[in-house]
Amino acid sequence: VQFAESGGGLVQSGGSLRLACAASRGRLDGYAVAWFRQAPGQDREGVSCLSASDGLKYYADAVKGRFTISRDNAKDMVYLEMNGLKSEDTAVYYCTSDLSSYCLSPPIWLRNDPVDWGRGTQVTVVS
Repeated sequence: VQFAESGGGLVQSGGSLRLACAASRGRLDGYAVAWFRQAPGQDREGVSCLSASDGLKYYADAVKGRFTISRDNAKDMVYLEMNGLKSEDTAVYYCTSDLSSYCLSPPIWLRNDPVDWGRGTQVTVVS
């Protein structure tokens, strides 16, 4: 499975964006899907994860209450709705999976190494 992210852009502080994750090869349904992000000069960090087995959702403390992860099985898409964006949310956002059906709690997020990293989608939040 390969992943393709979309929906990033330039937004003012306090604004919203919805990121989308699609599988360019294979399908997402049945798999846990996680969102990660990487800001310039920083390590990649987990943002959110959605289990397929039980629908549990996990969020990084920095985004709790502002971001929502969801899945549309009919479209085979996973979304990350981002509200109340802050400058510190500026990063390249990636979706991925280890092809297991469940997430693990942060900071582990996934049981195994992700199978693929896409190109990501840039989110830039300006004041």
